[in-house]
Amino acid sequence: MREKLKEYRLSIGKTQSEMAQIWGITLSFYSKIECGDKNPSIQNLKEFKIKFPTANADEIFLT
Repeated sequence: MREKLKEYRLSIGKTQSEMAQIWGITLSFYSKIECGDKNPSIQNLKEFKIKFPTANADEIFLT
């Protein structure tokens, strides 16, 4: 699952810091999500879908 988030980030040419800033979360929290140490909340997932409409959030987070 987390590898897909990293793959998406790299495919759009963003750093972890840029992703966190756009998503509206801290870099620390983003990094923990990408590493698999934390899971985003339902609200975080809703925000992700809004901020990254080209991403397949279901594929990234539910597989």
